[in-house]
Amino acid sequence: MNDQAENLRRLVEPTETTEAKVIAVVSGKGGVGKSNVSLNFAISLAQRGKKVAVLDLDIGMANLDILMGLTPNHHIMDLLDSQMSIWDIIEKGPYGIAYIAGGSGFSKFVELDEERMQRFFSQLEMIGSHYDYIILDMGAGASKGSIQFVLAADDVFVVTTPEPPAMTDAYAMVKYIFLQEEEKPLYLIVNRAESEKEGNRTLESFKRVAQQFLKKDLSLLGFIPSDKIVQKAVKAQTPFVVMDKEAKASKAMFQLTSSYIGDNQTSPTKFKNFISKVRLLFKEKV
Repeated sequence: MNDQAENLRRLVEPTETTEAKVIAVVSGKGGVGKSNVSLNFAISLAQRGKKVAVLDLDIGMANLDILMGLTPNHHIMDLLDSQMSIWDIIEKGPYGIAYIAGGSGFSKFVELDEERMQRFFSQLEMIGSHYDYIILDMGAGASKGSIQFVLAADDVFVVTTPEPPAMTDAYAMVKYIFLQEEEKPLYLIVNRAESEKEGNRTLESFKRVAQQFLKKDLSLLGFIPSDKIVQKAVKAQTPFVVMDKEAKASKAMFQLTSSYIGDNQTSPTKFKNFISKVRLLFKEKV
């Protein structure tokens, strides 16, 4: 382990009480701002003193580094193609969040042989006791190689926009997850709501449909209003909660984060159990 990696590991020394809660952030379709939500939620947690790591598992579309203005030196596949440890590939983002880039090669993850797969999970397991939250920014839809992580996560955030196509695809995603894991805690986030009325109406409509047809209750985490600061932040490669804390979108994200922390009193699954479940799901080829 090089000096930089060793220093990073020491900065996030485990405590007796630390056990990372794993949150998978998904969407039914691309273009709804899922990665932006993942990143700004992670930073919002860090601003509250939480230790947070973000893994970019959006296969083929990984772009969290661009949203932060970072150029990663390494990515997940370097764990498998070299003798690097997971600490060697972690980048430091805003407010001290840890960032692990997926890289374009991650699309080949499902093709790994058993030995390399075991190395990946052994390395991933090392960070579980060093963080309070591990955010998995997943790809859109239920793609092979990503759904296993979603089903193993403690909680799942489903991001949609008020547009009917996005809502339809988000519902299909929710239905698929519940069919695989009927007790999985799901939280709905509506992004780019044009008004408070539209945001709340979309949340309630989605919840009502899930109750009627899936017989399931979704947790409504909140909505993020359409805000010019978001596009401005994307162009500046700066997360919007960092660029302007007083912006409408930032305040909504802070409220959403507070709601999640305040309402979520359940203990996280042991991170080793998360790793074991992902391993099992890959073996079963879910």
